[in-house]
Amino acid sequence: MNDLTITEAATAPAIDPAEFAALGEGHIAYVRPIRSDEVRALFPEAPEMSPGLDLFALLSASGAPIMLTDSREVALANAMAHSLYPVSLH
Repeated sequence: MNDLTITEAATAPAIDPAEFAALGEGHIAYVRPIRSDEVRALFPEAPEMSPGLDLFALLSASGAPIMLTDSREVALANAMAHSLYPVSLH
């Protein structure tokens, strides 16, 4: 059992955002549904796409883009092929 009081826990230093982003790096990947209208924000090098397409982005634990696909199954398979544990973001 943790001996911290509620006040102590509330004032405990928060984890640095960079450290938090690095948790799971190289081990966890996120599969996130994305609309083609949003692709350029995550994948600036992506070609122009028709608006309104439903796609899936595979992102590293830190949020770095790994791949873009039109199939959730392909994103999951790509994560597993690279020894990454895939989790879904909704």
